[in-house]
Amino acid sequence: MNLAGCLVLSGALFAVGVFGLLTRRNMIAALLSLELTVVAALINFVAFARFGAASATNVAGGDAHAGSIFVFFAVAATAAEMALALALVIALRRRRQSLDITDLDGLHG
Repeated sequence: MNLAGCLVLSGALFAVGVFGLLTRRNMIAALLSLELTVVAALINFVAFARFGAASATNVAGGDAHAGSIFVFFAVAATAAEMALALALVIALRRRRQSLDITDLDGLHG
């Protein structure tokens, strides 16, 4: 697979994720769609790190593994974020007896 193929895959995943965020009313489905958009961005980082490695070492002493290292930190942060989001979903489900996003408008002030 070349860079263009990775970018097309990433764009398709991002589009599916945004579509899911805009159309889903279930909180778990919305969180999964949000995760798809994050994965699409991480695929871009890995693709540019992989296919830009030859030019990165030649220009200003760049590190060819910087994109991959960033992806590892981003995956760890995203896993922690999703664990917190699922804990909030479970707490809201126990309190409201619903996972519908439109039922959450009564939580403000």
